[in-house]
Amino acid sequence: MHRVFLLTVIGLLLLCFSCPLLSQESSGSEVKWNGYLQTDNRLRLKGDNDFSWQEYRLDLKTEVKPVEKAKFYSEVWLRSLGFPTVQNSADLVDKNIVSPLNLDFREAYVDLYGFLFNNLDIRIGRQRIAWGTADKLNPTDNLNPDDLEDIWDFGRRLGSDGLKASYYLKDYTFSLIYIPIFTPAVLPRGDWASALLPSMELPAGLTLRNLTDAITMPKNNPKESSISGVKISKNSFGYDFSFSYVYGRDDLPLTRKITFTPTITPGEIDIASELIYPRMNIAGIDIAGAIANVGVWAEAGVFFPEKIMMTTDLSALGMGIQEPVALDDKPYVKYVLGADYTFKNGVYINGQYLHGFIHERGEDNLEDYLMFGMDWKFFDEKLKIIPVGGGIEIKDFKDIENNYALILSPEITYCPVDNAEITLGTRFIDGKNTTTFGKLKDNDEMYFKMKYSF
Repeated sequence: MHRVFLLTVIGLLLLCFSCPLLSQESSGSEVKWNGYLQTDNRLRLKGDNDFSWQEYRLDLKTEVKPVEKAKFYSEVWLRSLGFPTVQNSADLVDKNIVSPLNLDFREAYVDLYGFLFNNLDIRIGRQRIAWGTADKLNPTDNLNPDDLEDIWDFGRRLGSDGLKASYYLKDYTFSLIYIPIFTPAVLPRGDWASALLPSMELPAGLTLRNLTDAITMPKNNPKESSISGVKISKNSFGYDFSFSYVYGRDDLPLTRKITFTPTITPGEIDIASELIYPRMNIAGIDIAGAIANVGVWAEAGVFFPEKIMMTTDLSALGMGIQEPVALDDKPYVKYVLGADYTFKNGVYINGQYLHGFIHERGEDNLEDYLMFGMDWKFFDEKLKIIPVGGGIEIKDFKDIENNYALILSPEITYCPVDNAEITLGTRFIDGKNTTTFGKLKDNDEMYFKMKYSF
């Protein structure tokens, strides 16, 4: 049934896109097609050398400009993602189990230029609203939910269905965003999710049998579910500045209640947790430009969370009920400082310092990260080598030896023809279990990618 639905949607897409093509000559519409085909296979370097990722992605972007003051844009991913999940003979008749398919509408919106006023443009539909100047990790980018499906694809987010209005006044641009429905973040696939999960320590003498959870979503009404934002941007003296404010929610769930229940086995318990998405008010500022030939950027987000108490119910164990603070309402700041430079011999270097990762909340829980990379292109850019790339995570500078993680990801890319890339790389992870990426230290992998753009 899912396969029939998928083919139907594809057919409708082709029909919709072909109609403007057929009428292009008579109507004068401008139709543009582009996209890419990408394959991505990853192999674990430890244990049984299992494949950790398999994705075949067809990206289709379409832009139609039927009249001078309107434009339609869409981006769709058609994907074969994951591995066969066959468990019994009955599964063999379901192609979605044998060969999983996925249809993902990344964006689909209409731009209207000069709407009501000459200086007012609006965008309606599913859209990616990217705020911030840093490289992929942006503390001011809080309108679209995080898409953490691939934990190594930093900065990837889902599109949101909403309205964007942009008003231009001299050198200023004023942007107003309204998103009526809250969408939570997509968590990493497989065992990668353990990197973002908090550690749970049981009381002495207890062992865990089952762990269950329930998530309470915001109600689908404007007061509870909507997200809004405003941004003012300007270019002065060769630098891009912007100030922003978002009234939204944390798109990663937070535990509000934990209930411990004993089983019939002495010392064994079940745990049930309740999670919510707390409200967040976020003020942001960013700047980007160049000093001499060095590109520089800085970005900061000030987070104003609502106070959330976590009820820990141990009454069934005779230990009463505790109510520690899960999230304080004290403001905290996440920020990024970065720079890049290209040498005359073609060597490009990039580095940025990040205080506070995507999932971290509260001033006392923000860690520090140094992200870095260097690439070198040869033979008219047909060959690119990244000998150094990755990051360092420091949880506690007073005890770095026991609170660090290191990621190194060297790779080589070859372009045999125009628009084609073949990439081979490895990802080595080391560190302590106290850190986010140190939890993944046994997940070293090799990856092979191919991408053709058209």
